[in-house]
Amino acid sequence: MLTIISAMTTYTINDPEKGLISYRDKKRYLWLASVFMPIFPLLGIVVYLQTGMEWTLLLPLVFTYFVIPIIDWLFGSDENNPPEEIVPQLEEDKYYRLLTYFTVPMHFIVLIAMAWFVGTHSLSAWAVVGLALIAGSYSGLGINTAHEMGHKKPKFEKLLAKIVLAVPAYGHFCIEHNRGHHTYVATTEDPASSRMGESIYQFVLREIPGSFKRGWQQEAERLNKQGKSSWSINNDILQSFAISLILQGTLIALFGWVMIPFLLIHNVWAWFQLTSANYIEHYGLLREKLPSGRYERCQPHHSWNANYIFSNIVLFHLERHSDHHANPTRRYQSLRNFDDIPQLPNGYYGMYLVAYIPWLWYKIMDKRVINLPHIQGDLSKVNIQPSEAERIYKEFGNMQTASA
Repeated sequence: MLTIISAMTTYTINDPEKGLISYRDKKRYLWLASVFMPIFPLLGIVVYLQTGMEWTLLLPLVFTYFVIPIIDWLFGSDENNPPEEIVPQLEEDKYYRLLTYFTVPMHFIVLIAMAWFVGTHSLSAWAVVGLALIAGSYSGLGINTAHEMGHKKPKFEKLLAKIVLAVPAYGHFCIEHNRGHHTYVATTEDPASSRMGESIYQFVLREIPGSFKRGWQQEAERLNKQGKSSWSINNDILQSFAISLILQGTLIALFGWVMIPFLLIHNVWAWFQLTSANYIEHYGLLREKLPSGRYERCQPHHSWNANYIFSNIVLFHLERHSDHHANPTRRYQSLRNFDDIPQLPNGYYGMYLVAYIPWLWYKIMDKRVINLPHIQGDLSKVNIQPSEAERIYKEFGNMQTASA
């Protein structure tokens, strides 16, 4: 029988086989960065109010896409894992759960504050567009907050996920992600898994409408099984969108017509942040289809992983994506690194920038796909964009021959 001892923030277990096992999460208080990251856009406004210089409003955008990748490169990776014997204690620690709860209102506060600023100050058109992009990029973090809570069993966490998805008006996400993406991830049937040779701009046209359609179908099927209409008040997607309508409709009523382009850009850019994450998370990876017609169980090597310290602590460990897909209900503080799995050369924000330049993305990532330990040049194990198959086989087919 296991004897469990708790002391402050050190988790200890007396295992009958391994003896005394102790673990302290060195990032315990660094996880607060995930809570306060959504309000970072307000820094640009504060600097502007002090200086009057419009370009300072773009500081959060510069920090996100340029400074964070540099910090990731400088700080490097953390490949440490909590001992499995300690994980039950770690997951029961309510501190980690409360951090995700406190993050939810942050997303609402920031959108409302930025809408107020845009609606009550005389700004140039480029400044309004810039602020909409900034607001959208940080509201996109709301999808990440929902992602962490939407996978969990407690109804309260699922409710909070539904509420926070109202900020970027992406209410179908948790339904589609949990029931669709996690079922078909790294297969040709998944609109949220990118293919080798597919640019992010091709992917977004397949992913956003495909995910919405699948999410709606899944929710309609759930309700139909209960004898309810898909347009009933019990529809979780419509409930989230109703909150979006109230929130964004109120902002338009309070701050005028400028809110229409501001919110449109905000919403689309927030969605594109999810698209960017989906694009880099499973690029070119493919699960085997078994003779039964089912797919093999999702393994850690079916997702691209990243252990970069800084971007992980501001994203609730989203970048340890390999363990997340292999074990979806595992909480962020317990996610593990594995040996011999696909590893990204930078954190998510750095890889987003690379993905936005397709030729550079292909140059960096295609050989990484081909050289993965479980692929080793075998193109039959790669999820390939059909329109690019001939080029890819011509460019990399010799590697398959060489490995045969």
